[in-house]
Amino acid sequence: MTNNAQASTPSGSAIHPAPMNVLITADQLQKRVIELAAQIDADFANETPVLIGLLKGSFIFLADLCRAVTIPHLVDFMAIAAYGGGTSHSGGVRLLKDLSVNITGRSAIVIEDIIDSGLTMAYIRRLLLARQPRRLAIATLLDKKSRRETDLPIEYVGFEIGGGFVVGYGLDLAERYRHLPYIAELDLTAAEEIPTSE
Repeated sequence: MTNNAQASTPSGSAIHPAPMNVLITADQLQKRVIELAAQIDADFANETPVLIGLLKGSFIFLADLCRAVTIPHLVDFMAIAAYGGGTSHSGGVRLLKDLSVNITGRSAIVIEDIIDSGLTMAYIRRLLLARQPRRLAIATLLDKKSRRETDLPIEYVGFEIGGGFVVGYGLDLAERYRHLPYIAELDLTAAEEIPTSE
């Protein structure tokens, strides 16, 4: 897409509005979510899978997906610290919130907003496989496949994108831009200061 939008920030923000290019429109997102839900319905037709949302970025994707999935399912959440408040991977992974549902012997689908290097998701996959689920699948809205650093099976991919920094539909830059109904690539070179999370 070639639509241009201007990033908006709260009054007194530490970052100046950065130009952004809309990559995936709201209509395209909703259409693809419905298609992914249909695939999940077919693949897990006789099961009640647990949809595991990874906080915080996947919450909007998960909300739309779980409403589109028609088979019985459960929803739970995990939180992993890997990126901090900036734009690059910290190199470490830390479990902040674990599941409340026991997935041993039952199927589960990890719902992620974006996968790039794959290192964080590989850690999560190892962690969950150790709990001996019946089946474990991965669904990501966005896939930066060109940046992959590890072999990682991904059963459901919304869109494959390039290496730019994207926001919207739950994805953020230091907690900003999650509310945008579309996916946009930020021009970080135009922002005078990148904020950091507390």
